[in-house]
This record gives sequence, C-alpha cells and structure tokens, in this order.
Amino acid sequence: MHASRNWNLLDAEFTQRLLVVFKLMKERYGYDMVLIEGYRSPERQAKLQEQGSHVTQVGANMSYHQYGLAADSAFFRDGKVVISERDPWAMRGYQLYGEVAEQVGLTWGGRWKMQDYGHVELRRKGVLGRPASQALP
Repeated sequence: MHASRNWNLLDAEFTQRLLVVFKLMKERYGYDMVLIEGYRSPERQAKLQEQGSHVTQVGANMSYHQYGLAADSAFFRDGKVVISERDPWAMRGYQLYGEVAEQVGLTWGGRWKMQDYGHVELRRKGVLGRPASQALP
C-alpha cells in the first residue's frame, strides 16, 4: 500500500483548486510543487494510524484523503523533492503554500496543533465517516 499520486482519484473541484495553488506558487514565488499523496485507501489510513499519533491521529474513513479531498505536497528543487522542515527555503514555501491554499478555500494543515505543513484539504459537510467507496465515482 503505497502513497497514491494518481490525480484521477482526486475530486474534480479539489483538483482544480490544488492546481491553481500549484500554478500560483510557481508564478508568484518560484516554487515548483509536487503531489506526494492524494487519495488514500481506508486500509492505508488504518496502517498509518497504527504507526502512532505522530503519523496521523485519525483512522479509516476519518481523513479527507479517503474521499479524494486531501493532498500532501512538497517542493521540487534541483531535480529533487524537498520536504524537510529544517530547510529554511522549504519552510518559507510551506508558509506561502498555506496562504495561497487558504485564498482558494482549502484548509491548510500547518495551522493545526499537530502541524502538517504539506497537507491541504477541501472540507465538505457529511463526508467524514461514510464508507469511502461511496465517495469515489
């Protein structure tokens, strides 16, 4: 169960907003963005939860990833994916990413108690807790 980078498994409205964020990050600030994980199966979510609260605090069907409404992203610099929060350039990028994502109506994980700087999601009422199979086309 690997991280899915398949854009086709993401919700269409969420995809459009995320692509706008990626475009604005490049145009305004020079940051190339890359999708690390989008859709996540309930089974993968459960496995991640088993690894501990430092990985995720929610179980299967309680993450917007299961509904194609969340993504974990990072930066692409010099041919490499840059995720490290110890890298000042990346940390500045995450702050900008959060600002831009919020401007297009996404929720940014960098504001949470357990900060998740690369995470954004499109929240919808009544989604969480439903079997994820009902959410995908």
